[in-house]
Amino acid sequence: MTFKQKIHTHYIQLVQDRIDVFKDMITALTEDSKNDAKGSAGDKHETALSMMHIEQEKLNHKLKEVLGQKAILDKIDSSSSAKTIIVGSLVKANGIYLYVSAALPKIAVDGINVIALSPQSPLGAKLMGNQEGFTFEINGSNYVIQSIQ
Repeated sequence: MTFKQKIHTHYIQLVQDRIDVFKDMITALTEDSKNDAKGSAGDKHETALSMMHIEQEKLNHKLKEVLGQKAILDKIDSSSSAKTIIVGSLVKANGIYLYVSAALPKIAVDGINVIALSPQSPLGAKLMGNQEGFTFEINGSNYVIQSIQ
């Protein structure tokens, strides 16, 4: 498995774990609201159900966001590479590894830190469509694209 494939697999697992956690939390809230409906009455009951409903809406929103990230990752062929930066490219710039995919947490693979970023982010937008040797500036720092996988 290549370094890029390890990164991709790690991010797929990370996103899947988040999906599972959100689904479990939503299921638990649904069960709690059913149990609460059986044994409560009055204003306290209505407030508790309302709070559970609000929390469930928040979790559903987060779940939808993570499912969107998974859909992006699922479209990427981690075994392919291109000469220009596209979604799915692993870019090394100034010794920093950037995985152009979705905005996800920084990870370490084989002891090397990798930052996943969205192509819509300011840095991602600067990278898209460029090749090795391209130089750019972000926040007063100059960067050079050293390699693209």
